[in-house]
Amino acid sequence: MIRPARPDDAPAIAKIWNACIRDTTDTFTTVEKDPERLAAQIELQPYLMAEAAGAVAGFVTYGQFRGGPGYVHTVEHSIHVADGARGQGLGRALMHACQDHARRAGIHSMIAGISAGNTAGVAFHETLGFVTCAHLAQVGWKWGRWHDLILMQKML
Repeated sequence: MIRPARPDDAPAIAKIWNACIRDTTDTFTTVEKDPERLAAQIELQPYLMAEAAGAVAGFVTYGQFRGGPGYVHTVEHSIHVADGARGQGLGRALMHACQDHARRAGIHSMIAGISAGNTAGVAFHETLGFVTCAHLAQVGWKWGRWHDLILMQKML
């Protein structure tokens, strides 16, 4: 089931996000998400979550791609599915719900920033109609080395 996230979902969302932060280079940040701050953020921007067997199994959120009024119709999203819930179609369901939500909000363009090392993430976005629009070399630093970033875009 896909539904809007509530502030009380923040600890479960943080658990999924923090595992990605700690254990992968899918995101270049090294600062884990604080559930209290995340709960406040859920009140301010769209967060959708997938629930499976009564537990949070994944989430997607989006926010303005860059600051300023000229970018108000372009967003960047972040999607994460818990390790044990992958391969069940939850990511695809989350992205379809996210894109529908964004369209209703007047969003024209959605951006995905994906670590070049996350080939599964690139392939996933390709199946959803995202196209690669940039390959930025050595822009992320994590685990003592540089990482490339792939930007993908979909017109909604």
